[in-house]
Amino acid sequence: PAADAAVEEEAPAAEEAAPAVEEEAPAEEAAAELIKVGIINNDPNESGYRTANDKDLKEMFTEANGYEASFAYSLKNDEQITAAQKFIQDGVDYLLLSAADVSGWDSVLKDAQDAGIQVILFDRTIEADESLYVASIVSDMAKEGQTAVDWLKGQNLSEYNIIHIQGVMGSAAQIGRSGAVDAAVASDGWNIVVQQTAEWNAEKAQQIVQSVIDAGTPFNVIYAENDDMAKGAVAALDKANISHGVNGDVIVMGFDCNKWALRKLLAGEWNYDGQCSPFQAKLIDEMIKKLEAMPNGAIFDLNKKDVCPIKCKLVRTRSSVSLLATELNDEVLLTVHGNVLGGQVFPKVVDTIEDYINHWDLM
Repeated sequence: PAADAAVEEEAPAAEEAAPAVEEEAPAEEAAAELIKVGIINNDPNESGYRTANDKDLKEMFTEANGYEASFAYSLKNDEQITAAQKFIQDGVDYLLLSAADVSGWDSVLKDAQDAGIQVILFDRTIEADESLYVASIVSDMAKEGQTAVDWLKGQNLSEYNIIHIQGVMGSAAQIGRSGAVDAAVASDGWNIVVQQTAEWNAEKAQQIVQSVIDAGTPFNVIYAENDDMAKGAVAALDKANISHGVNGDVIVMGFDCNKWALRKLLAGEWNYDGQCSPFQAKLIDEMIKKLEAMPNGAIFDLNKKDVCPIKCKLVRTRSSVSLLATELNDEVLLTVHGNVLGGQVFPKVVDTIEDYINHWDLM
């Protein structure tokens, strides 16, 4: 009987222990509710732009914000496609893609679609059927290139002898920024001294410009497709004591608007910088949250701004910004072009680069 009593006395303790197991369930449920995303991007070391872009994504796609995120990086399309295939096998809910090359994506994106995975493009466009992705939050690279070339035409130089330093060949940024130059060469008779890729790298850009200097070939414009390459080009000019920027012998043009590049522009050492915002994570997060809230089979009304489609491409095009260093009272004009659909629109005109730097969270 004493033993039986002991068993009876232990029973309530066992019953009291039971709720402890139940209390763990909410934590497991919370873990299960995390949205699983696979993010494919270019190498963060590619440029200041890409470093800022990667940082922006990592700060957004955290467990605290409801995500389980995995990242893959490469400047090679085949390696990015392999990463996409792995994310599909891992069963991610969303595949976020900044493609190294515009082509070659149809097959793997069809695999993602068949697996019920939503694909969102960011930063760069691709050449694929629009039905293979639900959203495209990208920069208008062709507009960036055309804005830059229009400004260069407006300088009315007696002759145009251009060192054209390209980004990674086949990328949307390279295609857009190169296309406008190629068109001007064909229509206006501009002379391309050299047209060569430096793969977004400052050192390679410096070598390209140094080779032209060593050959004694005249040039008066450097059109570099990102800030880092423009910096490398200027290093070669400085080494050779060639003046550049406002009132200099060589016009210097870059893209991305890193803070340090804007300081160069402000100082008159550069002539032009085209803005390409790396901050897309907030827009992607908004898109995913809206997609998650939409019931299956819901019909999207294109006239409504407060909902997003399940199977409808929504293009958000970041504003292309031309920063023009002028000789008028050393004032720097900043003109903003483009629009952001459903998101924050940049002001039409900001008076100075200082205002711009202070107002926007730049790299």
